Amino acid sequence: MTNLAYKYETIADSLRNDIKSGKYTPGELMPDQNKLAAKFDTTRITIHKAIQLLIIEGMVYSKRGAGTFVRKDFSLTEHRQETQVDRPLGTTRTHEGKKVTSKVLELEARLPTKREAEQLMIDEMDPVYVIRRTRFVDGKIWAYEHTIMPTGLVTLTKKVLEGSIYGYLEREHGMKIAGSHRIISAAKATDEDVEAMGATLNEPVLVINQVSYMDDGQPFEVSESHFPYATSTVVADIQVH
Repeated sequence: MTNLAYKYETIADSLRNDIKSGKYTPGELMPDQNKLAAKFDTTRITIHKAIQLLIIEGMVYSKRGAGTFVRKDFSLTEHRQETQVDRPLGTTRTHEGKKVTSKVLELEARLPTKREAEQLMIDEMDPVYVIRRTRFVDGKIWAYEHTIMPTGLVTLTKKVLEGSIYGYLEREHGMKIAGSHRIISAAKATDEDVEAMGATLNEPVLVINQVSYMDDGQPFEVSESHFPYATSTVVADIQVH
């Protein structure tokens, strides 16, 4: 993504600031898309994309026939605990120049949960892939990934999963990945972590929950990645304008 932001991103920034400043309070109905389009001198499609970003971030939700509301469980205190890391996207991009491989633990299809459907903005009857992989960098365990992705996006195979999914989407299908919303936290290792990474049960792991979206604002992936605590750090560059 270039330094020149898409207009919908600029609008999303403005609406996000309005919510954080209290102009729109938790539970409040926001102006309809026609009014927002007039305010920002743009189209309803652009406004829709901006609203989609805020839905992905958990700040607002849309109710058919009623409009868009600020989430009642949204609070400034809650969101100050979230660390958003914009770049890089994906293990392969994070480790350019190094050998990145994957061990595929699961590739299945099922119907999404209600929450997954909401995050991916798909119907609850649209099937999704369930992908579990252990990622390796230069032969050493890097992370355990659990990913949900709509089957209607592309056809995935074990061979594709052994490489870079993002690279496959961009290189083979011409898709443009714009970014992601990430929540970083800590948790105790589960039985799955023991299986996937050889972790010790209940030892700390770094957890990144992520919703990634294309440049048109459409989310295409919900994932949770676990990283061994002994070899994981989070680096974020903060710019003050």
